[in-house]
Amino acid sequence: SFTQQEVLSAGGGYAVGVKKDGTVVAAGWNEAEQGEVGNWTDMVAVSAGAYHTVGLKANGTLVATGSNLSGESAISDWKEIVAVSAGIGHTVALKADDTVIATGNNENGECNVQDWTDIVAVSAGNGYTLGLKSDGKVVATGKNDRNQLDVSGWSDIVALSAGDSHAVGLKSDGTAVFTGDNSYGQGDVSGWTDIIAVATGAHHSVGLKSDGTVVATGYNQEGQCEVSGWKDIIAITAGGNTFGLRKDGTVAVAGENVWNQYAVLGWT
Repeated sequence: SFTQQEVLSAGGGYAVGVKKDGTVVAAGWNEAEQGEVGNWTDMVAVSAGAYHTVGLKANGTLVATGSNLSGESAISDWKEIVAVSAGIGHTVALKADDTVIATGNNENGECNVQDWTDIVAVSAGNGYTLGLKSDGKVVATGKNDRNQLDVSGWSDIVALSAGDSHAVGLKSDGTAVFTGDNSYGQGDVSGWTDIIAVATGAHHSVGLKSDGTVVATGYNQEGQCEVSGWKDIIAITAGGNTFGLRKDGTVAVAGENVWNQYAVLGWT
């Protein structure tokens, strides 16, 4: 089963969305052709990295567009995939048997996931990877220069998100936990309650509340945390910007518009 979360995904300066008919739309930065998704069909989920985008088809296979400098888009032969996450230079996918497969840059060991088992969700950050286990614990591999892998004490986690160098976990009681870089206050999530989804951007964190409103903390130079007026939101995603999917299938956006990210306002 696919969550609403996976039909909208933000990368660095762009966003992609899956429409109800299984086609995909993209808006924003396209320098590496990461937005060339116009011919995709039968899609059930998408994940936007920085320079590449990966899509999950209804038959459990993947397609990718954009950069493949480190082999991050070399996913065409993968099968029985149920979830996917695109990092900065690597791609991680969850298989139907609860194991994990990865490809791309592995300088930091971010693709060393072959021994993981009982995984129910994955999230790829910048040079690191997180996996959520069925028992609510979290496993991690890759770059740890800002303690972004310090998740061994986490428990009762139901969702997680790996940002540039910080990670946020959602607990079953609707609160959030944090690890990693907190230079901009992106880790100030301890007061959050009634959260049903979390998202991490480059240097900010976003939480979706059960009442359809959104909270955000961290770097706000471009206004990416200005989400207090949002309502009727059912999914969130963050990169350089923050995006929210509304109940009616339209999209809200906060932050910069340098690469015409605000084209998402026309999506239906």
